[in-house]
Amino acid sequence: MTWSEMQPLLEQACWDTLYMVGWSTLIAVVGGLPLGVLLVLTDRGGLLQNTVLNKVIGQVVNIARSMPFIILMVALMGFTRSITGTTIGREAAIVPLAIGAIPFFARLVETAVREVDGGLVEAVQSMGGNTWTVVRKVLVPESLPSLISSTTTTIVALIGYSAMAGTVGAGGLGDIAIRYGYQRFETELMWITVGILAVVISLIQFAGDFAARGLHRRGGQSGAAPRLRLLKAATATSKTV
Repeated sequence: MTWSEMQPLLEQACWDTLYMVGWSTLIAVVGGLPLGVLLVLTDRGGLLQNTVLNKVIGQVVNIARSMPFIILMVALMGFTRSITGTTIGREAAIVPLAIGAIPFFARLVETAVREVDGGLVEAVQSMGGNTWTVVRKVLVPESLPSLISSTTTTIVALIGYSAMAGTVGAGGLGDIAIRYGYQRFETELMWITVGILAVVISLIQFAGDFAARGLHRRGGQSGAAPRLRLLKAATATSKTV
């Protein structure tokens, strides 16, 4: 196969992959962020402590995360058809990709939010802040660098999932690698596909790390945390006087 024949295939496959991963990431963030925060809030000692609800949500997340993506994709075919009208193509692939990514991202969010200093939460509460204020002013802003890193990890995982989705006709780079590289023995095209995936993942990881470091530096210098720490110190001093 010549380059003139490969080029249109690779261009379309790249756009299909970016389309699937982009929409899946957006849905995963929208669904996984509140779910991860809720896991923290409803945990023992949380602001909305509810052990039963926490365990139920945790078990659902664990079950969804433990299921291999290829099996999840097949299991959701009926649900996918009811939403998109088909089980093949990039639109159909977004459904299992997003559903598989939501619990994955939720656990990463939970880990990131748990790292926030509890003293900052107490400072906001001492000023009369409610749960929503704590989430909006402390938990999310303070964990934002970690959340960016979590989003980067999720995008990289989704690129791998999208390649697997190509095995059942979802399109994208995975479909090219299977149909041409494996079934038609076009080894050169397969390795070009592998190279493209490696470059894309490296660029995404670099951009995510750069953004996370930038937010961490900016947050440490001028974010809400320094002001809250000063308030916390002032409050402690006034109590001791």
